[in-house]
Amino acid sequence: MEKIKSVKEFVEKLDSAKKVNPKDLSSDQDLTIGIMNLISIEEHLMFSGAKTGKTEFYDLINEVREQRKLMMQKIIPSYEGEVWCISKHLLASSMRLFEVGTKALAAGNKKDAYDLFDRSYNLYCIFWGLNMGMINGTDVKWVKSKNLPQEKGEEVEEEKSEPDTKVSKLKAWVKNAVNCCIE
Repeated sequence: MEKIKSVKEFVEKLDSAKKVNPKDLSSDQDLTIGIMNLISIEEHLMFSGAKTGKTEFYDLINEVREQRKLMMQKIIPSYEGEVWCISKHLLASSMRLFEVGTKALAAGNKKDAYDLFDRSYNLYCIFWGLNMGMINGTDVKWVKSKNLPQEKGEEVEEEKSEPDTKVSKLKAWVKNAVNCCIE
């Protein structure tokens, strides 16, 4: 084992050991949260325009959309097929489920809130898996939950603990690689 000669060299080795991927995923994680909020701003501008009849809100959508596109290009510089659009919708859906979860939590409905938070995080992990080339569209399967309202006569499936699926592997990877607390 080679002896470390300086504090700077020690810090550099420590930082490189923390990095699972050459992308700065801690900064990228912060950027994804910013992108989620830009998507929400686009939506709020549309609804504000519709509710108030003021087209000024609509006129701001393009400005915000351009900012969102520029930020997304930092995380998704190249893509195949509809990965760009899928990524945008994964982030938007993750944000929406999180927001609905916080409302459920504030209303005292912890079970629903925790379920929504978990689903939000699953979508976030799928976003990373898709953009890091770890999954493709055939790897993602939706599982029916017993928490959802059922059609008349439809059987309720038992809720199972999460098997060793691609999403569970992505969650473990994101937990270790996408850490906003590493500086």
